[in-house]
Amino acid sequence: MTSMNGTTRRRSPSRKGTPSAEPQTKLPQSAAEVLKKHVTLEVECIDRMYLNAIVPRLQITEGAVAYIRHQKKAQVASTNAVEPMTRAFVQSIDRFAEENQIPLVQFLKGQRKEDVAAEMRAQREVTDGVVFIGKAQEKCNVYRTEKRHNPKTNRAYAWIVKSTALVNHYYFYCVDENFGPFFLKFCSYFPYNAKLCLNGHEYAKRQLEREGLAYEALDNGIRTCAHPKRLQQICDSLSAAKIDALLRKWLARLPHPYPSADRAAGYRYQLSIWQIELSLTQVLDRPVSGRVLFEDVIRENLDLGRPKQMQLIFDRGVTKSTPGAFRTRVITDGVIPSLHLDYKGTRIKQYHKEGQALRTETTINNTRDFYIGKSLANLPALRKIGFAANRRVLEVETLTHDALVAEETLAELQRPRVVEGQRVAALRLADPTVQALWRAMLLFELLPAGFSNRQLRGHFAQLLGLSVEQLTPGRMTYHLRRLRLHGMIKRIPKSHRYRLTAFGLRTALFCTRAWSRIFRTGLGAILPTASPVPSPVKHSFDRV
Repeated sequence: MTSMNGTTRRRSPSRKGTPSAEPQTKLPQSAAEVLKKHVTLEVECIDRMYLNAIVPRLQITEGAVAYIRHQKKAQVASTNAVEPMTRAFVQSIDRFAEENQIPLVQFLKGQRKEDVAAEMRAQREVTDGVVFIGKAQEKCNVYRTEKRHNPKTNRAYAWIVKSTALVNHYYFYCVDENFGPFFLKFCSYFPYNAKLCLNGHEYAKRQLEREGLAYEALDNGIRTCAHPKRLQQICDSLSAAKIDALLRKWLARLPHPYPSADRAAGYRYQLSIWQIELSLTQVLDRPVSGRVLFEDVIRENLDLGRPKQMQLIFDRGVTKSTPGAFRTRVITDGVIPSLHLDYKGTRIKQYHKEGQALRTETTINNTRDFYIGKSLANLPALRKIGFAANRRVLEVETLTHDALVAEETLAELQRPRVVEGQRVAALRLADPTVQALWRAMLLFELLPAGFSNRQLRGHFAQLLGLSVEQLTPGRMTYHLRRLRLHGMIKRIPKSHRYRLTAFGLRTALFCTRAWSRIFRTGLGAILPTASPVPSPVKHSFDRV
């Protein structure tokens, strides 16, 4: 073909029926497929960790009085005896900043301290030292002296009581050669309680650098690593002893509110856990995998925050007296959604981190929710609970999206069988009683302790619209026998409790959802006695 300027132009071949030069990558179809086939790196690690650094003997009034009278040799139990310590501590901070040329920054009201810290770290490259000191007025628990009168003699006397006050706090933003960025905050008023904040991912990055192992960092995590197994070993090695050693190292380098004589007498800081974030990061091969996962997760798992589901995830009972709001929240920041589950003072957050990774994160705000003390020595037990909760959430989500049952298996459920010489009735898909039985079972889908005849009977009766008295224990035993012989439940040895099998969970999920979303909707559209169906709904169903 000749163009207007006389040059010859070759006709491009028709695209119709011509395969693409580059093969189209198949999109994952479910969250289960994403987690099975599209995860390139998986890391369990402590994320942010906030610890209280306190002198235990001074946290009760009697201990404070004993300290003032015996250690400070005060004749009167009054906080006036510790005022010289407060002045000396503040002066030592000012002197430390001046001698070491460390900026002393006054935080403004409403200002994000982390933003200031990031800016200061960018300006001052420190490998093992103090980046800057921040100063802010904050409310805290303190001791005060009040005047009281003897009811018999009316003589006035001093009395120490617990109170709250708005006092200066000093934030030491530091970088440690082993832990990376962290901060240590001191209250400038007796008993000078402190807080230590560190990040387990930063610790892991420092250890990888020390060992010369290549990695690519996320904002608060790790995207790729040349040695994933070693990375997980490093994360697991972050122990209570190492965290305590970090505190001791920096208490020796920073201004200390207690003189050496007090420390020698046993007035030393001890760490306890205030808040801990335990994260599971699963790096995905491409952003679209994350979008597919979250679309499925949010649609199918809005009931994860219910009390029964919280039992499954945390392996803890939930009763009427259990405090807290049990809920699932979907929060959208821009176009990226996140799933939030609440249980007492503990929260699980699941989000698409930087468009590259799935982050499932359990934040424990009160260790006593799990009958565990706040001591740092309990870190291994808390890690076990948090990481197990993350895994259970993913297990529920995976089973939810992979509930497929073979045609032969479904056919076997629809007819009576003989199992171990015993005849067992069918579990027919369209039987309302069977549907109610399956739905009742799903309330206990991952509960480690299983369920009893009585527990299942209460939920089963409610789904049938009956009272518990109308559904007898004998009738419930008959249904339990059906489920057991069909392989959907099994009896826990040496008990009268049952546990749902993997086959039972998969089958119950598939059959209840198939009935609710396909059969019931379709039958309503085609049966002569059905109520009229809006045409858009009917057209949509016809296309399925």
